[in-house]
Amino acid sequence: MKKVRLGIIGLGNIGSQHYVNVLSGKCPEIDVVAVADINPDRLEWAEKTNKVYQEKNPCVPTLKKFFDASEMMKSGLVDAVIVSVPHYDHPRYAIEAFRFGLHVMCEKPAGVYTLQVKEMIAEADKHPELKFGMMFNQRTNCLYRKMKEIMDSGELGELRRSTWIITNWYRPQAYYDSGAWRATWAGEGGGVLLNQCPHNLDLWQWLCGMPKKIYAKVQFGRWHDIEVEDDVVACVEYANGATGTFITTTADIPGTNRLEIVCDGGSLICENNKLILNKLDTPESEFTKNNKRPYGQPECQRIEVETDGKNEQHFGVLNAFASAILHDTPLIADGREGIRALEISNAMHLSQWLGKEVELPFDEELFKSLLEERVKTSKQKENTTYVFSEFNETHKGIL
Repeated sequence: MKKVRLGIIGLGNIGSQHYVNVLSGKCPEIDVVAVADINPDRLEWAEKTNKVYQEKNPCVPTLKKFFDASEMMKSGLVDAVIVSVPHYDHPRYAIEAFRFGLHVMCEKPAGVYTLQVKEMIAEADKHPELKFGMMFNQRTNCLYRKMKEIMDSGELGELRRSTWIITNWYRPQAYYDSGAWRATWAGEGGGVLLNQCPHNLDLWQWLCGMPKKIYAKVQFGRWHDIEVEDDVVACVEYANGATGTFITTTADIPGTNRLEIVCDGGSLICENNKLILNKLDTPESEFTKNNKRPYGQPECQRIEVETDGKNEQHFGVLNAFASAILHDTPLIADGREGIRALEISNAMHLSQWLGKEVELPFDEELFKSLLEERVKTSKQKENTTYVFSEFNETHKGIL
């Protein structure tokens, strides 16, 4: 195999972006040879886009279109698929793909509730020869990669506190009205925690580890006419007694994105595209035992950390996926890791529904039953479909 023959399941906002990234040459070891979508307009768009890029590059393969993803997966045309459909169907299509002997890249979130994701992981484990990736593209960001390197090195010592204020996810009502599945329990299964914040929740646990206890104030439709959450304040406790806070919303404008990790030997602050390291000359736990001055403080160096500047995002994850298939190199994020961010968001929901602190692992059957209660009363929205993304302006002629 010289190139990975890729099929895309779902041509909504993100599926379309993956498609254009590959066609524009950002993924040299991948050819998109097939797409599947239940919307004929999106299939027509894909065919038109394919022809535009073929005119520019004769090496672009002719596209095969499918209304049925299963038909595409069993066609023999593809080696791998990207699952980029609404959240509930992520595990379903991933499981089916594994059974057809296909490599899988799953969009975030891994699913809506952990029990269905465990089924997906169990199926993946039956096929160790197949690569299973999760689209955690923020792990390619040089700032977070550097934070991970520093935290893993142990140079800052034991974790004491983590704080993430991530409120720059502003979305107006028009965003929620743009699709029938959006912001409903039946269609999406959650709001800001499940749609915007899986990346942040993944990075949070990637850098600091999984919490053991969670207490959350989750507000549903606080700022928008929606069923699901658009405002969250959560407190967590880690195994060593360290604490953390996570604050997010889709209603603050302008919002904030500030991640601070405090350890015994100093702190890391990521904000405004900069990473600051405050490095104590003496760990606080050692200093406070030996210091005799009532207002004494350990000396601290403030360092703006240099990075390699790379931030390849979605196409970087796809390139690593292709390399893993072709050359057995590491993935950016193994698909099995997707359950961790979901476990945190499920626990936040459960804490609000129960009105108390939740310990991890939590009662997954209880969570599922409480979610199903909300799905049963979920309102039906007008079946509108509007595809939008950051690359629309760049590709006006073909979108």
